[in-house]
Amino acid sequence: GGMRALTDYIHARGLKAGIYSDAGTQTCACRAGSLGHEYQDALVYANRGFDYLKYDWCYTEDINPKGAYRLMRDALRSTGRPILFSMCEWGQSKPWEWAAEIGHSWRTTGDICASFKDIQHYDDLGNPTWKQLGILSIIDLNEPLRKYAGPGHWNDPDMLEVGNGMTVNEDRAHFTMWCMMAAPLILGNDLSKMTDETRAIILNKDVIAIDQDKLGVQGLRYKSENDIEYWFKPLEGGDWAFCILNRTEEPASLEINWQDFNLTDDEVSHLSTSFDKITYTVKDLWNKPAKKAKSVTTKKNISVTVPGHDVLLYRLTPQPAKKSFW
Repeated sequence: GGMRALTDYIHARGLKAGIYSDAGTQTCACRAGSLGHEYQDALVYANRGFDYLKYDWCYTEDINPKGAYRLMRDALRSTGRPILFSMCEWGQSKPWEWAAEIGHSWRTTGDICASFKDIQHYDDLGNPTWKQLGILSIIDLNEPLRKYAGPGHWNDPDMLEVGNGMTVNEDRAHFTMWCMMAAPLILGNDLSKMTDETRAIILNKDVIAIDQDKLGVQGLRYKSENDIEYWFKPLEGGDWAFCILNRTEEPASLEINWQDFNLTDDEVSHLSTSFDKITYTVKDLWNKPAKKAKSVTTKKNISVTVPGHDVLLYRLTPQPAKKSFW
């Protein structure tokens, strides 16, 4: 039935439909690019019902990225259809510094792979050609850019590799860290061949809510000790997301003293955890407690174990202040 029938089929299942092009003469797969045909291509995307355009940067010799992406932005707007504009020039021209008024998101790194470690590719003679970045490298590249992200304009550390061959622990950690970094959650797996473990990860609404929180603040890496990282993300209504990332392959047993994490997000939100003044209820977003288990609060330290290449993720909600009676 054609491309419009395809997008109608996708929309009927509650999903959005995306399409791909390139600002140059050719795409990265050597198909026709959009250079010189921006308005023509944008109208085709709109008429066929697409909701998202990933716009790549191959074969763009002598082209200015600001001008090229602004041109396609204007072309998309002229169609009258809301289309999320995803810029993908791999962070080469530091788009986070100038693209907030042009694209809805911009890639901050090179291409991702389904691995915690980088994967180096070689030619037939054994010479290194190109490198795919692992989950940890991408986190390190994206984390310092948090001040540039916000509602309507996002740092994009590339699509999700959940369900593409990593361990369940690694998939969970990958998905969690993208949520902590307020990244676009774009599924890169085959939806028709998901395991129950993959499905449970990408359908965890509590974790997705951390990513899609209305404050739109990208999380901060507060402290790192022996490859154990402690991340915080301020949320609407005074809540915080608290994540512990274990970058090692061995489990780590930890004692969490909340008073060690009295911090203020001076760079973006200017909000404070204030554990010395506020008691929070602690909700584990990956491991459901037993039905009769007592609620955990920040009044007491907690002992935890973080498996290798995995995370623990908590939502911290302030308890109501006790009323005083005179």
